[in-house]
Amino acid sequence: MKESARYVKILEWSNEDQCFVGSCPGLFYGGCHGNNEKEVFAELCNIVDEMIELYKKEGKELPAPTSNTDYANKMLSVA
Repeated sequence: MKESARYVKILEWSNEDQCFVGSCPGLFYGGCHGNNEKEVFAELCNIVDEMIELYKKEGKELPAPTSNTDYANKMLSVA
């Protein structure tokens, strides 16, 4: 399993921006955006990989993993 699989990746449509927005809560703020859902998700996965490598290069401890934290149901309970 790739280390990046330990982090939840969220891709959603933004009515405000009229594009897909990708983010990875817990690992970094911000994200990526674009009109093609598959391309935005691929870019998001690349950013996650790059962030993990950056943390390691700088000798920083990675944030706690966000996978297996049931994000989907937590988000439903807030909505």
